[in-house]
Amino acid sequence: MKIHGYLKFIILLFFFGCTSENAKPIEPSIIPKPLYQKITDGFFLLDENSSIESEKSFTKIADFLKNSLKEFHKIRLSSKKDAKKIVFNFDSTIKNEEGYHLEINKNQIKISAKSSKGAFYAVQSLLQLIPSKTTSKSIAIQCLEIKDEPKFAYRGMHLDVSRHFFSVDFIKKYLDLMAMLKMNTFHWHLTDDQGWRIEIKKYPKLQEIAAFRKETLIGHYSDEPQQFDGKKYGGFYTQKQIKEIVSYASERQITVIPEIEMPGHSQAAIAAYPELGCTKKQVEVATKWGVFEDIYCTNENTFEFLEDVIDEVIPLFPGKYIHIGGDEAPKTRWENCVQCQKNIKEKGLKDAHGLQSYFITRMEKYINFKGKLIIGWDEILEGGLAPNATVMSWRGNQGAIDAAKQKHTVILTPNSHCYFDYYQSENEDEPLAIGGFLPLEKVYNFNPIPDELTAEEAKYVLGAQGNIWTEYLSTPEKVEYMAFPRMVALSEVVWSDATKNYTNFVKRLEQFNKKLKVLKVNYANHLYEVSGKLQNENGRLNYQLETITDKKIVYTLDGKNENLVYKNPIPIEKSTSIKAFVVDENQEKLGAVFAQKINLHKAVGQKITLNIEPHKAYNSGGKQALINGISGNNKRFGDREWLGFSGEDLEITIEFNKPTEINTISTRFHNGNGQWIYAPKEISIEFDNEEKRSFVLKNNRDLLVNFNEKFEQKVIKKIKLTIPNYGIIPEGKQGAGNKAWTFIDEIVFE
Repeated sequence: MKIHGYLKFIILLFFFGCTSENAKPIEPSIIPKPLYQKITDGFFLLDENSSIESEKSFTKIADFLKNSLKEFHKIRLSSKKDAKKIVFNFDSTIKNEEGYHLEINKNQIKISAKSSKGAFYAVQSLLQLIPSKTTSKSIAIQCLEIKDEPKFAYRGMHLDVSRHFFSVDFIKKYLDLMAMLKMNTFHWHLTDDQGWRIEIKKYPKLQEIAAFRKETLIGHYSDEPQQFDGKKYGGFYTQKQIKEIVSYASERQITVIPEIEMPGHSQAAIAAYPELGCTKKQVEVATKWGVFEDIYCTNENTFEFLEDVIDEVIPLFPGKYIHIGGDEAPKTRWENCVQCQKNIKEKGLKDAHGLQSYFITRMEKYINFKGKLIIGWDEILEGGLAPNATVMSWRGNQGAIDAAKQKHTVILTPNSHCYFDYYQSENEDEPLAIGGFLPLEKVYNFNPIPDELTAEEAKYVLGAQGNIWTEYLSTPEKVEYMAFPRMVALSEVVWSDATKNYTNFVKRLEQFNKKLKVLKVNYANHLYEVSGKLQNENGRLNYQLETITDKKIVYTLDGKNENLVYKNPIPIEKSTSIKAFVVDENQEKLGAVFAQKINLHKAVGQKITLNIEPHKAYNSGGKQALINGISGNNKRFGDREWLGFSGEDLEITIEFNKPTEINTISTRFHNGNGQWIYAPKEISIEFDNEEKRSFVLKNNRDLLVNFNEKFEQKVIKKIKLTIPNYGIIPEGKQGAGNKAWTFIDEIVFE
């Protein structure tokens, strides 16, 4: 018995000794980065001998922590009084309602906050200090102190469920992921031309007709000819389901803002109730994407309908905002509608834009009367801004600047930095997206406060939001792929007030991605991709390879070399093909292979000037992208090699450092009419000081329109290309009445 007892003692000593000595805390890598963090020696050992002690006001947050530890880490906390404590403490001295103080020492974890929001965010930071996946019954948590609070009050993510419908379970998962990142607002886009997704009991046809479309577009909108799947598609959330989701969000300190689009993006509702449209004719729920002319008429039937809808929406959403859209409302129907023209005249309005302002202002008054405020996209500025409206600026920053200067609160969500339905990588195998190019680093470097605002005006900036439009995102997996990790980067933009350091962020993101993997999130992992750019240093061209991690790059040239270790920029003395990839310490390949062809034509490295700047959203490569020897993607037209110009005539001047013989000039234009992009009708060329020559472009509705002209042994020093904008988009086309965009690729001189 003595031997048996002794052995038992040794085994127990070994077990507990190994548990405490071998337990190693993970390095703190919290996202979003805390305002203040100090790491101290030692660790707190979390196990079944730990317990939670909470003040009554934080009971629900304490239960959330307890359930999280049980569900994800299989740790059941103790109820013993002498157990090591996780203590929730009310602290009225913390100024920010969402701020918190987290103190971890060897014997206790103390969470201090003045509200359940702060306590909840402390819990989220604490959970990031725990390994993503472990089978151990005891977990070491690094001793440290954190004092933290958010930079912005509004930290939002949007999800469009009208183009594609998502289950209640997925919406809950989306909310969980937002909560991990301390995002506090869920903008739920519930109605649009392609589907009405919220139950309105007074209008049953919204569920029977507006919630379903007969078929859906296959492939990209710009594909010719367009094809459809022939399958009925749709769905809606019952009011009971909406209450369930709103309650779930509230438990995670997230406010849900519903969007009920008006006056545009309303074709689905008009399909159910044709009397809401100006023509009163039957239309169908839209089966493809874009902007449609059938919008709500400004008759009394429409206002009665929308007020009834609002009456059912408001009780479901306890937050203070209702989003009313207000964007992309073509005025064609109004301009040909007797009732709308009568309203313009009787109400002393200037035009149809004034009528939209009247529409929004009238609905705002009703919503204000019901105790809520409105948010609208920046088009609500046109014709005059409704008195109490908050502006959500998506067409760049100008809407936010204009609204803030008028002393209106604003939320920044510019498509240049916050549209997560854009491509995030230049890899050929990226899943189909609407277009554009928004890499992770660009999101991370976003500043929600425009430079044009004074310190006083900047106070009207509530925060920022990432948008997920789902025309091309038909499954939860695709939504996750586009949202992550860009949502992670945005969370740090809107929370952290510390100096940005992208390299440090990437290191922390590598750890965070492990959590996403455990949670079965289909995140896009582009951390191990290689990027490159051509450099001109005193007339010498070289190609620089980069990766955002500290991993090693290997490469080959023209397929002839074995994998060379990249150390310095690669000299470019002729047309060259480069392939490169990242390897780990075992020389195993990480991420995709980067491939780049460089065509060393005669204008590469020469001086180029433009009469206008490319649009900010389509200027990743700068003007030199037009003569850097690298062609843009054949399928995606928002990468760094394509430049986009909005509605203006373009003049390009190229100056050669010595007289140069030119035999051929070629380039190409994107012709994606569904995205308001039109190839020019002609190009004019002027050599040195010779007379200008014009060339007509043959446009056969292809997505790519090529220009290729030969010149017999032309020796020049300077050349000027004039590219007139296509002009006004014709009636019946997407964006009718607006000026077209011009997208141009590499200009090749041979």
